[in-house]
Amino acid sequence: MAKLYFYYSAMNAGKTTTLLQSSYNYRERGMNTLLFTADLDDRFGHGKIASRIGLSSDAYVYKKDFNFFEFIETKKKVIPNLKCVLVDEAQFLSKEQVRQLCDVVDALKLPVLTYGIRSDFQGELFPGSYCLLALADELIEIKTICHCGRKATMNARMNAKGEFITEGAQVEIAGNERYISLCREHFHKGQVQPENHCVVGMQVA
Repeated sequence: MAKLYFYYSAMNAGKTTTLLQSSYNYRERGMNTLLFTADLDDRFGHGKIASRIGLSSDAYVYKKDFNFFEFIETKKKVIPNLKCVLVDEAQFLSKEQVRQLCDVVDALKLPVLTYGIRSDFQGELFPGSYCLLALADELIEIKTICHCGRKATMNARMNAKGEFITEGAQVEIAGNERYISLCREHFHKGQVQPENHCVVGMQVA
């Protein structure tokens, strides 16, 4: 049975690597996939999904007015053995686009795997993540750790000096030089670096 999945995480948890591995698994078995990424994120080139460990793939680009259902319905007629749709940077989806992906699952009977971060640098839900948390059939957390060793659930933004900041536009595309994943405690403290006596563990549970 086809389902809508939302794989969510804090920054730098490996969600893009997971997406690319999932697509590879389908293709290795002779099943085709459709990959999408947001027009906003062009750090690795337009229409390119790339992970921090070097994996990459071409992808279709979606903007705010992009209609997923119409596009995928058309592609399903011409792509043999199309079996899965994968969407990166799903936090940038609109409410209407999430509903379109629901229709892809329900009407076209294709599983849709979406990957994104849950909240912004102020701890507020992104619109796409808000809708996916409400409508997805399956919610899967991809875990990473804070500098203290506890599970990181928050995304902190830093300025050019590496200082914690709390003001600015919700969307600012950048990588490790501007964002760091923190546990809730250190996010609320604005502590982006470990204290000298902090012992880093591997507690992710």
